Amino acid sequence: MKNNYIQLGEDSNFSSYHPLVTFTYFCTVILISMFSMSPVFLAMSFSVGLAYSIVLGGWKAARFNLAFAVPILIITTVINPLSNHHGVTVLFYLNDNAITAEAILYGLASATMLVSVVMWFSCFNKIMTADKIIYLFGRVIPVVALLISMCFRFIPLLKSRFREIHEGQKCMGRKYPRRALVKKGRQLAKEISILIAWSLEAAIETSDSMEARGYGLHGRTSFHIFKFAKRDRNALIIIAVMALTVLAGCFLGVNSIYYYPAVVDPSPWALTLPFACVYLALLVLPLIIDIRGEKTWLKLNSAA
Repeated sequence: MKNNYIQLGEDSNFSSYHPLVTFTYFCTVILISMFSMSPVFLAMSFSVGLAYSIVLGGWKAARFNLAFAVPILIITTVINPLSNHHGVTVLFYLNDNAITAEAILYGLASATMLVSVVMWFSCFNKIMTADKIIYLFGRVIPVVALLISMCFRFIPLLKSRFREIHEGQKCMGRKYPRRALVKKGRQLAKEISILIAWSLEAAIETSDSMEARGYGLHGRTSFHIFKFAKRDRNALIIIAVMALTVLAGCFLGVNSIYYYPAVVDPSPWALTLPFACVYLALLVLPLIIDIRGEKTWLKLNSAA
């Protein structure tokens, strides 16, 4: 049963759109996020990416993202001024090396950009399942499509396999106390070795199975449930218009800012604001679609 206003992965309304629509959306958002260093664009990408990951994965995803984001933000913000001493605003000296405000801000901006991209990739992984990747690229680049789908499936599969291996080893009596660090280390290495061997063998079996079924052969047909409907066309047009608008603003430099030698925003606020609003609308588009879909589902459920 669905939770109110919380939908998970493939159950989200945005996930029901045609794979071309969702793939175009995530490619555009991730591309813009990768090349944006403006605090305005970074803050919007980070906050909406975190919110959407919570909608798709629940509070478990929120805990994971924060556990990943906070250390990265702290470490990068601290390490960058220790290795980069550029900037005109000197805060203090450490071993005769200047610690500047510009270096701290640049480290914080770089970390925020990295974390935002990772969070959007996690959302991409929830929406763009393996069958959608195969559907989009199976005919054009079948080998690459299969490789990409296997890579996206690899991390959760490794986690479940490692858990299964660990439980099996415990049932065999290979469980050591915390103080036996050497024995625990050897056992961990053994479990990892089993995991790698198992994963490589499974990958070879998958490849042989797909080849035996004629995957990638010229003229081969495949079954799919995806149909490009009117709502998909409208959504794709909206995404394309907003994406082209934001990319035009990026070409004008509204998503960039100079951190060295001093923090300078080359674009006036009157020019940045319209493009920032369009970018925000592009970011929250799947959230709006999911919330509207959830409200419709609740109305139909209450009426029934």
